[in-house]
Amino acid sequence: MHMIFFVLDDPDKLIDVLTVWENVGITGVTILESTGLHRVTRKAFPLRYVPAFYSNEERHQTLMAIVQDESCITACLLATESIVGDLNSPNTGVFTAWPLSVVKGSSFTTEN
Repeated sequence: MHMIFFVLDDPDKLIDVLTVWENVGITGVTILESTGLHRVTRKAFPLRYVPAFYSNEERHQTLMAIVQDESCITACLLATESIVGDLNSPNTGVFTAWPLSVVKGSSFTTEN
């Protein structure tokens, strides 16, 4: 099992990204609204004032999904880039994945 973690820079592309993920077999996705430190601090306010203006910040969508194997990760990455473009380009997003040693409470299980 592996975890995919993707921060989508343009929330307007969320439905398209979810559609291509579903097309490659990823059906369980957790979606969180998020923002990054760069977006919060670039307004040149001291960090202690972050809560006062945080609600007006641009948001990202962060997607998390558990997948079976590395071939699922590759398919997901290619599908994602078909929507957002090359992730090495600015203002597209950040995609990462890593192996999971324990999965419980999901349709996937791990053997110990």
